[in-house]
Amino acid sequence: MKKVLKTLGLLALALCALIVSGCGGEKTAKRELKVYNAGDYIDPDLIKVFEKETGIRIIYDTWATNEDMYVKVKAGGSDYDLVIPSDYMIERMRRENMLEKIDFTKIPNYALIDEKFKNLYYDPQNEYSVPYMWGTIGIIYNRKMVQEPVDSWAILWNPKYAKQIFIMDSLRDSIGMALKFRGYSLNASDDAALTAARDALIAQKPLVQAYVVDEVKDKMIAGEGALAVVWSGDAVFMMEKNPDLAYAIPKEGTNVWIDAMVILKGGKHKAEAEEFINFMTRPDIAKKNVEYIAYASPIPEVVRQLPPEVQADIASYPSEALLKNAEFFHDLGDNLSKYDKVWTEVKVAK
Repeated sequence: MKKVLKTLGLLALALCALIVSGCGGEKTAKRELKVYNAGDYIDPDLIKVFEKETGIRIIYDTWATNEDMYVKVKAGGSDYDLVIPSDYMIERMRRENMLEKIDFTKIPNYALIDEKFKNLYYDPQNEYSVPYMWGTIGIIYNRKMVQEPVDSWAILWNPKYAKQIFIMDSLRDSIGMALKFRGYSLNASDDAALTAARDALIAQKPLVQAYVVDEVKDKMIAGEGALAVVWSGDAVFMMEKNPDLAYAIPKEGTNVWIDAMVILKGGKHKAEAEEFINFMTRPDIAKKNVEYIAYASPIPEVVRQLPPEVQADIASYPSEALLKNAEFFHDLGDNLSKYDKVWTEVKVAK
């Protein structure tokens, strides 16, 4: 009997070891995923849904601009697994070997992405990224305060609207706006172009009420300004809250952008990141996310489910004609320091 009890005891101990690495020992680590995204750029309820469906705990942080994100990730120590940058930043991060190749066999929903968003310059072989949202940069304006046509960047230099203008606190977006206004490419880096952009922004500065990012939404909804440079999805949100607001894409051209999900090199939770990417591209989830953040989906099945007025809205899904002078931002490489210098000179100018 003692031998039987001893044998049973040994079996119990062995079973205990298999379950939790030994009774009273260290438990198996919980699955988790560290996500780093732009502010106000996901439906927070979807994080809870993902956690409930998968058992994976999300640790979620936000950043204000792509450049802020890059500096923090490049410095190391942040331990993020998945980030959602813009196209030009993905180009840079790919070139600097900061990204892991994605196992697309783990992301069957990638097949639902519109082909026009694949094989683009920032990821030409479709190895590192999955499109998340896309859109434009344009001008939102209050029709009660602005009666003239809004079809050019030039209106942002009209003294009639002094202290009624909000400009993005983002060097790529604001310098890009000035470059387009002065007839240059968004990606110009020669001294003549950047000097022209700098001088234009300094000349504009007395007209600017504030340089803003997310706070522009509340300000324009409340009628605190006449004109603002905004991302298209933010414009949709604002127009829903204030019917006096309208959106325009300037005739000189603008930035058309794609934000995509990427996995950071050396991340500890690659499998969980791929599971999250597939979840976010699932049509029911992608539709809920689009309805919350108001940006344009790269998934045709999702677009077809949206109300006709949304599909026809130029802020959400502009025509090819409106985008004929639009450009993607490209990574500036070493020329980024020139942009930093220009933006600093603009911000300190009196």
